[in-house]
Amino acid sequence: MNQDNLLSVQILDSVADGVFTVDLDWRITTFNRAAEIITGVKKKDALGCLCRDIFHSDICDGSCILKQSIETGTPITNRSIYIIRPDGNKVPISISASPLKNKDGKIIGGVETFRDESEITELRKELQKSYSFFDLVSKNSQMQRLFQILPQLAVSDSTVLLLGESGTGKELLARAIHQLSRRKDKELVAVNCGALPDTLLESELFGYKAGAFTDAKKDKPGYFSLAEGGTLFLDEIGDVSPALQVKLLRVLQEKTYTPLGGVRPVTADVRIIAATNKDLEQLVQEEKFRQDLYYRINVVQLKVPPLRDRKEDIPLLANHFIMRFNKLKGQQVLALSPEALSILMKYDFPGNIRELENIIEYAFILCHKGMILPEHLPEKFHNRSVVTFSKNQGKGTLTEIKKAAVIEALERNNWKKMATCRELGISKGTLRRMIEKYQIKRTEI
Repeated sequence: MNQDNLLSVQILDSVADGVFTVDLDWRITTFNRAAEIITGVKKKDALGCLCRDIFHSDICDGSCILKQSIETGTPITNRSIYIIRPDGNKVPISISASPLKNKDGKIIGGVETFRDESEITELRKELQKSYSFFDLVSKNSQMQRLFQILPQLAVSDSTVLLLGESGTGKELLARAIHQLSRRKDKELVAVNCGALPDTLLESELFGYKAGAFTDAKKDKPGYFSLAEGGTLFLDEIGDVSPALQVKLLRVLQEKTYTPLGGVRPVTADVRIIAATNKDLEQLVQEEKFRQDLYYRINVVQLKVPPLRDRKEDIPLLANHFIMRFNKLKGQQVLALSPEALSILMKYDFPGNIRELENIIEYAFILCHKGMILPEHLPEKFHNRSVVTFSKNQGKGTLTEIKKAAVIEALERNNWKKMATCRELGISKGTLRRMIEKYQIKRTEI
């Protein structure tokens, strides 16, 4: 080994990241000390072997980024994957790949660097726990305030009104309140008041006695009976008819109700949690919702913000759903790619968290392992570019367009730097340099 080669080996062995090179037959030609430590494979055993036989990665069967880099002639950076060590342990790593060229510019192989992300993965799990409250996941300041008051609110028996758009997680919030209450050992019964016609909803809520109507062959308990001692969650209470509102008001005032066909009132020991996506105050003014019932259910009011107002939660929620679907479907999807995340960060989610969950579930149909890429998202996202501009679109110099893009991204993310970085697909250092270079100040937006 000549002096130059010896120096190169010493340099490679001194870096903390694993580094290896391959020739055009995918056989390993260089394997540094950090690569030995991370993979658990000795250099002497790795040299000359096919890289897939050493790494056993989840991308070795067709989506190898080293292969993509060599074929396209362009570097690929910061992709998260798993490798399997000889002892069977899975190790999360972050990899970057570039084509390897000789002095004439001809591609003669490829080089890949990788670092062990085991500690980072564990930190992410701990961070996920710190932002989780039962099945609720959020780091949004408004949601965090809700998490803080829920334990105190839950121990009281006060009626709670949850306000928020469809898909924001109002039922999950109701379940958290129930689980924190003294009623947790009894049932939480959920009913969607907007899904049933008025006559059927009444019989479902209060039950009926045999002979109450033609098909009533025997007594049937209603939701109030099933929730006795527990909690009744009345979702979409704004859709209840005025006639049924009177009967609900009686239950809340007198703690009794009468089943259909019954003659004796039944005592109801039930806590009510109501929810709606409608403006009940406006419905009261329009005389479509009883004012006295509104005051009865509006003892404690909690507002759940829509996902478009808490976009910092999108990566957290997406990761939550990815972990859930991996368990349910037995797949090994790692995360959203930066490009896919950037697309979702710019979307307003009219269907809120439920829509995001559906998007991730759809992606699992096309992506069984590795990163979720833009092409794995539903078709409506396929024509969305990773970076979009509205101000000065197509106008001005390149510098002006870039500056406008950064300002818009900062504005969309309420000047939260990490959220802006995720949307633009850049590092925090790059964003800082762009802010300094373009002299961006918050007063500009």
